Amino acid sequence: MSSLKKLLQWDEKFSREMILDEKHKLPRLFLQFISHSCDSWYWLVGLVLVWAFTKGETRQMALFLAFGLGLLAVFVLGVKFLVRRARPEGEWGQIYRSTDPHSFPSGHAARAMAIAVISLSLDLAWWIVLLLFVWAVLVGLSRISLSLHYFSDVLVGWLIGLLSGWLAILLFPVFVRLGNQVFPALF
Repeated sequence: MSSLKKLLQWDEKFSREMILDEKHKLPRLFLQFISHSCDSWYWLVGLVLVWAFTKGETRQMALFLAFGLGLLAVFVLGVKFLVRRARPEGEWGQIYRSTDPHSFPSGHAARAMAIAVISLSLDLAWWIVLLLFVWAVLVGLSRISLSLHYFSDVLVGWLIGLLSGWLAILLFPVFVRLGNQVFPALF
């Protein structure tokens, strides 16, 4: 048996052990809330509202995050369609299963970690940044516990989020400079 096949079997077994069954209603409700809290449409709608009702650096950051999260989603979907790993068996999360049947990598884990990493560059209290990192970890774990992803999907999603968040921090000044020149009305 190949090493990759052994690794995938271990990943599936480990992930199955992390699934929280239906009899744990309250913890499952909490995990469902956490899982949905990182849905892309909530973040994009929220960022559009922030952009519409603010000015200055807050408005620029909202536009940048919306643009960056959109690019991150395109990248993750591209990888998903290249790899085409089926999601784990499960009942919960039919909206995800029907709109995106592919599991690897986890877009929710990538998005949550990117947001947490970007928060390091914002003028936020340390405890808010810490909460965002705890939230990012919980988002990933919720995706496994609800049987929407395997552990490796989430791990790679977190790594993609770390890298894209770090890149975003580096590119934000360039984005603002170019945006002010090319699309000043948006900024």
